[in-house]
Amino acid sequence: MRCVVFGATGYIGGRLVPELLAAGHDVRVMARTPAKLDDAQWRDTVEVVRGDVLDAEAVAAALSGADVLYYLVHSLTRTDFDVADRRAAMLVAQQAATAGVRRIVYLGGIAPAAQRLSRHLASRAEVGRILITGSVPAIALQAAVIIGSGSASFEMLRYLTERLPVMVTPRWVRNRIQPIAVRDVLHYLTRAAGLPPDVRGAFDIGGPDVLTYEQMMREYARVARLPRRVILPVPVLTPWLSAQWVNLVTPVPKAIAVPLMESLVNDVVCADHSIAQHIPDPEAGLISYPQAVELALSRVRNLEVPTRWSDADHPRGEPSSPLPTDPAWSGGSLYVDVRERRSHADPATLWSVVESIGGAHGWYSFPLAWSLRGWIDRVAGGVGLRRGRRDPHRLHAGEALDWWRVERIERPRLLLLRAEMRVPGRAWLELRVEVDGGGALYRQRALFEPHGLAGHLYWKAVVPFHAIVFGGMTRNITGAAESKGA
Repeated sequence: MRCVVFGATGYIGGRLVPELLAAGHDVRVMARTPAKLDDAQWRDTVEVVRGDVLDAEAVAAALSGADVLYYLVHSLTRTDFDVADRRAAMLVAQQAATAGVRRIVYLGGIAPAAQRLSRHLASRAEVGRILITGSVPAIALQAAVIIGSGSASFEMLRYLTERLPVMVTPRWVRNRIQPIAVRDVLHYLTRAAGLPPDVRGAFDIGGPDVLTYEQMMREYARVARLPRRVILPVPVLTPWLSAQWVNLVTPVPKAIAVPLMESLVNDVVCADHSIAQHIPDPEAGLISYPQAVELALSRVRNLEVPTRWSDADHPRGEPSSPLPTDPAWSGGSLYVDVRERRSHADPATLWSVVESIGGAHGWYSFPLAWSLRGWIDRVAGGVGLRRGRRDPHRLHAGEALDWWRVERIERPRLLLLRAEMRVPGRAWLELRVEVDGGGALYRQRALFEPHGLAGHLYWKAVVPFHAIVFGGMTRNITGAAESKGA
């Protein structure tokens, strides 16, 4: 079937496209800014058209010859998002009918009955009604919080729990929520393309667990191996005030945080599980909340730390992992210090200096600081710098190098070291050598994934020394290569 995805640059859309391709569908996507898809691995296997859902001509062109439309658009960053979404839904429903589309699949939010809905949930429900009541058979899959790295709701929960050991929260933090793993959302979405025409309407989808937001934060802390969080609900915090606090503590934009926080005043639990009559649950069962969190935490945003990104068990990449098309604020905290310097030395000479680093050769900057840090690590029960290295000039993957472990080596261009010192988080040091004209380019990255508030404080405490330590490494390594070449 020819499937068209509106919202391919969004969180769900970017993960749905490879699933549709794997299912054998032809895929076309419409995006206001196609350049945002340049880093998507599937970019060259789909047809990309430029357009906006409020532009009738662009929508008509995108839907020409389409069998199934996936409507995953939500204008949350606009102040008038409900007005814009209403207009877009009406236009798209009309153009889909004109183009002869046979099925519309929409992903909205659970709209609990007999409750006053937040503006955000009311808008999602309204879009679903517009599409369902049109002439094209449409199904609205309604989900609560989607658990996966990159999901705005999950990112808020992640940052709040990691950065605040003690939280003063609104009393509705004890409202009930039925979260669902992003992998299960994609299961329902992809199979909705093959539903018969008589299946239409709104269907709730959710995972096997019903929790309060407080329980979700506590369980997140347990899975992330954080100390138990102290959560103190009080009656005075309004959703607006809570959103300002979220904006201060987390990198999630206020335009997104405000409507999402307002939606937490509602219980969002599946009214039934009638979707199973049309789309059976995954063969292995729905993913539990703890399992979904574990999957979301098993990766970091940066693609160049391969042992924490690739997933051999999932050829298209784990949907709960970060993608390069995700917003910059998603994927959890990963602090990076990048340094690079050009050298007249030839790449082979520069690489020989890089591969000989550590042990008797030292770390090419501020020896006293490295020795002091090694001594502190030994006092704290760590390995310190006493391990040295086995061979003064050649390294192998998996071997120890002072307080590092060689995680990956691609001779003569990449050396990736993982720290085994005692730090509140996980750290890597990446050293690269690239050909640059008649010389070489040395590129160095220090990466740190903090663990809880202590990790963030640790990074901020050592940042002032980076110019001396990491800057000195860059200058001295390239300088040593040039001296050796001369």
